[in-house]
Amino acid sequence: MNSDIQGRAISALRIETARSGPFTFQLGLAPPELETLLLRVGDAHERFRASPLSQVASRLEKEVVVSSIFGTNSIEGGTLSEHETQLALELDPAKVRDIEQRRAVNLKAAYDLSRDAAAGKDWRPDVEFICRVHAAITERLPHAHNRPGMLRDNAKDIVTHVGDEAHGGRYKPPQHGKDIRLLLDALVRWHDALHEQKVPALIRAPLMHLYFELIHPFWDGNGRVGRVLEATLLQAEGFRYAPFAQARYYLAHIDEYFTLFNTCRKQAEKNAPQPNTAFVKFFLQGMLAGINTLHDRVNSLIAILVFESNLKHARDTKTINTRQYAIATHVLNAGAAIPLTELRKAPWYTAMYERRTDKTRQRDLAGLREQRLVIVDKQNRVWPGCITLEKEHE
Repeated sequence: MNSDIQGRAISALRIETARSGPFTFQLGLAPPELETLLLRVGDAHERFRASPLSQVASRLEKEVVVSSIFGTNSIEGGTLSEHETQLALELDPAKVRDIEQRRAVNLKAAYDLSRDAAAGKDWRPDVEFICRVHAAITERLPHAHNRPGMLRDNAKDIVTHVGDEAHGGRYKPPQHGKDIRLLLDALVRWHDALHEQKVPALIRAPLMHLYFELIHPFWDGNGRVGRVLEATLLQAEGFRYAPFAQARYYLAHIDEYFTLFNTCRKQAEKNAPQPNTAFVKFFLQGMLAGINTLHDRVNSLIAILVFESNLKHARDTKTINTRQYAIATHVLNAGAAIPLTELRKAPWYTAMYERRTDKTRQRDLAGLREQRLVIVDKQNRVWPGCITLEKEHE
């Protein structure tokens, strides 16, 4: 980020609304606090891009989508577990009847919109796109006032407030439809100006997220739309997987996430010179953590691919027998450690050894352990041989 960007005239845009008073879009950043983080995120992203992504892209994308939808849905009160989220996404959308499953399926539809939009040449956000994302997210979800894709326009007897005292206080966003439309138009126009001034996406994306939430243009789904909007801007600039993985960081730091919207708003109201620094810094810390986690996951998935290949080779060369191959493959695919007693009670396992002695069973397991194709820890849990246990579990 250029250190002189704060002084450029285009960095702030003040809008006078008809009924909600003035609203100012501004960079409001302290470059010295962000420059090192920007460099670290950029460096981490380049290292991540250089990793063997193509070999594991399909599996990594599926994992990130499930994790992200679970995260962004949970932030807004969704009750599905991560596993239940995965199962919901495997359903035929036309057959979904459960509301919680519908929330997850809708988010997947919004993610697909985001991916397709970001793939377009020279894509820029506009109000139509924002409304399409909102329509996808809130389609067929019950709400007293919300209409998918339609901006909020409060009646005189209905007042919208955002936030709570536990997270910095309640905020009254613009209430009237014309003001909301005016501010959304200004937001995308301001973003285009920042883009022309070559403000990096790592700055533009969180600022769009921040100001979108302050406008709060819809009755329902604003948080989910804001996070998808942020992710789409990053995807359009070449960031892969990390934009949606950011939702898990927000969930893990949910109190700070909610509080920062009020912190930045109050700083701006006091005319503080750099009111948005805290939110952008928080965002960058999340991106750095997310990219590093994804990099580690790629390495882990590659290790699993190599391990699977070694398992097949051991079976084909008769270094291990078919029973040992079945055990090692089952443990690898379990996704978590399996208690040895539970493994031995599994129907497929008992059937395999039904006509064999306990000595054969013990010998098969010992052979797998000797070749480190499975690991049995101190708690008698069985792990795949491709993982590294912490010392206290070995």
